[in-house]
Amino acid sequence: MNYGPLEGATFRKARGCADKNCVEVAGTDGIIGVRDSAIGQRGPLVTFTTDKWSAFLEGAKKGEFDLP
Repeated sequence: MNYGPLEGATFRKARGCADKNCVEVAGTDGIIGVRDSAIGQRGPLVTFTTDKWSAFLEGAKKGEFDLP
């Protein structure tokens, strides 16, 4: 899989992730990438601009994505 501008970026997991079933996040050149830590580079990569990532985080903090 071609990670384009995130090639070589350092992905990191949350400090609270106790196993390998977490998401990993990396950022470079205004792009944020999110992937499944159990699959790593073999799996899909979801990318956001920094503005969209900030909006996503703000929405998550407000509970906009919580299940009913």
